[in-house]
Amino acid sequence: MVLRYQIRTCGKTRETTPQPKRESHVAEIPSHKEMHSATLLAAAVAGLAGSAAAVTVHGALVFTRHGDRTTKWYKAQALTSLGAEQNYQVGGSYRQRYLSSSSPDAIRGISQDKYVSSQVFASAPDQGILMNTATAFLQGLYPPLEDVAPDVASQGLNNGTNSTSPLGGYQYVVLHGVNDNSPDAIWIKGDDECPAYTASSKGFSRSDEFRARDDATRGFYARFYDVLAPGVYNLKREDVSYARAFDVFDLVNVARIHNATSPARNVSDEDLAQLRTLADSAELGLNWNASEPMRAVGAKTLSGVVLRQLNATVSSRGATPKLSLLAGSYDTFLAFFGLTGLLDTGADFHGLPEYASSMAFELFTDGNDDKSFPADPAANLRVRWLFRNGTAGTLKGFPLFGTGEASLPWPRFVSEMQKRAITDVGDWCDKCDSKAGFCAAYRDDDGEAGGAEKNSGGGGGDGGISKAVAGLIGAMVTLAVVAVVGGLAWMVLRRKRKGAGRQQGDKTSVRSGSTDERTDTV
Repeated sequence: MVLRYQIRTCGKTRETTPQPKRESHVAEIPSHKEMHSATLLAAAVAGLAGSAAAVTVHGALVFTRHGDRTTKWYKAQALTSLGAEQNYQVGGSYRQRYLSSSSPDAIRGISQDKYVSSQVFASAPDQGILMNTATAFLQGLYPPLEDVAPDVASQGLNNGTNSTSPLGGYQYVVLHGVNDNSPDAIWIKGDDECPAYTASSKGFSRSDEFRARDDATRGFYARFYDVLAPGVYNLKREDVSYARAFDVFDLVNVARIHNATSPARNVSDEDLAQLRTLADSAELGLNWNASEPMRAVGAKTLSGVVLRQLNATVSSRGATPKLSLLAGSYDTFLAFFGLTGLLDTGADFHGLPEYASSMAFELFTDGNDDKSFPADPAANLRVRWLFRNGTAGTLKGFPLFGTGEASLPWPRFVSEMQKRAITDVGDWCDKCDSKAGFCAAYRDDDGEAGGAEKNSGGGGGDGGISKAVAGLIGAMVTLAVVAVVGGLAWMVLRRKRKGAGRQQGDKTSVRSGSTDERTDTV
């Protein structure tokens, strides 16, 4: 029996029946522009099919989601061996597309087998799951040389012997990990440490849409507490509701994959599909709302780094980087789908992307001129966007920004992205009202954040130093005063200690201190 539930959206009641099996496993929440969406999708696919054999790709950027992982419930999720294999497989697929000499979409001038550091840029937040995601992808992109180019794998030595790198010529592709305390952390995880995003997302739980779905699904969710409670020690009955839609789906899904003794293995495909559909709608609500710009802040900062990386490729005339890789999470995908108008191109974009999903931005010119970069990028260079849903999906092109066009001229792409992107750390600090440590460098004396221009001193005025420099000088002066005072105090105490030492040699020295008397300083 198929369980049906009603969702009230925009004043209308819609009855939803989840599909037990879908090729993409992305929730089908119907768009109000289905006929128009079909036209846009057909145009996008047809446009790409017609140009695939007659273009020259000059550079690309790939943003990928992690593969299969342990549950997020305990806040210590890790990539599983299955997940690593998924990301490795996706990296291999992009190797076939961008590095293979037989591919019509091979990047012009990129090294086919041997990794060249100036050609590839890879970055991920300094989190184990995302660092390992990028590492596995890069292993698939540039596998050990003995497997792909044995003649390149070894180096001859003067004594007549050959030397090969460990693990069959394993290639150490540089991966830039980004610490949470770094300003660069915003580009891939722009919603972290962003109070404005948190406040906006919480607004979804106060909406009529949320309350209607929560009320309509209470009976459905009540069935899963006894399924999950035996294996989740801190699960409360009130946790199993639409308010925790993703967590419930995640716990059931992970248990079905990895826990042979969990009652979750008895959850039907039909029920899992409904849990997935509900999680889809909840997570989309948390990460996109057309009237709440900060709910998509993760997509705004991603757009900023996409512009930066592609512009570097254009500025260097296709020399560096030829390929950029960024590893992130599903929430950024969802926000990007909303920010760029993809929700109107098909129901697939209304749901969670599968494990190891990826999106790609490609810089290309029409024709097979693989000898040089276009002399006039503004006139000849174009950008297309492609999406692959999981490892089983096919990399397909879709139109961005509601244009209905399979690709856009470089200047127009830049213009559209700039309308939506956050490209300055100070701007992010300001819009987020963030208390991140690095935001202090972007705040003025009143505690207000802003771009670099706010703190630069400007071109006019009295020619004084900037506030940032003045603050640094003030800090240095303070440290100097403290050092002088500390030195004088040490000299006085040293003299007292010598005098006391001659009278009471067994007393604790000032240098070692007394742990019995002072316990509040550690």
